[in-house]
Amino acid sequence: MIARPASLALALATAVGMAPAHGAAGGAASPGALFDPVARVVMSPRCINCHQAEAPRQKDAGVLHAQQVVRGKDGHGSAVLQCAACHQATNTAQGKVPGAPNWHLAPLSMRWQDLDKKGVCEQMRDPKRNGNRKGGTQVIEHMTSDPLVLWAWNPGNNRTRPPMSHQEFLKVLEQWAEAGMPCPP
Repeated sequence: MIARPASLALALATAVGMAPAHGAAGGAASPGALFDPVARVVMSPRCINCHQAEAPRQKDAGVLHAQQVVRGKDGHGSAVLQCAACHQATNTAQGKVPGAPNWHLAPLSMRWQDLDKKGVCEQMRDPKRNGNRKGGTQVIEHMTSDPLVLWAWNPGNNRTRPPMSHQEFLKVLEQWAEAGMPCPP
């Protein structure tokens, strides 16, 4: 069978995550499908590695942080090994040591470890578990301005970046927020 150009374009767009959300029969998909491209970013290693319960993860494989680093009482490491002991305001050591201002784990209430896409979505829209961000506008503001979030797109040392540009991410985040922040079933 020969693919038609429109079908080929849709298949390619779907493969890179840029296709419109449509169901199997060509109708509109569930509103929760708007979270799919957001999830591809926030559940990628650059984000999920620091949204952990007890200890940060490293590398794309999410291995436990070397040096046996732990969360500590405030997410900045233990009393004897604070995150800032190694992680400075910028990437250092030719990018091998990642850095951004105020390097730390996400607050424990914002832990995504062991959550599926629906669980992460529900947490991102719940002010009690998202840093007290009330609505999509405040979630977008966080994703637009937080130095640790922005670091994901400039991670240094040939680390993988999120699966879309920051600008594309903000666009899909805005679409999800404008739809009322629906979660997948």
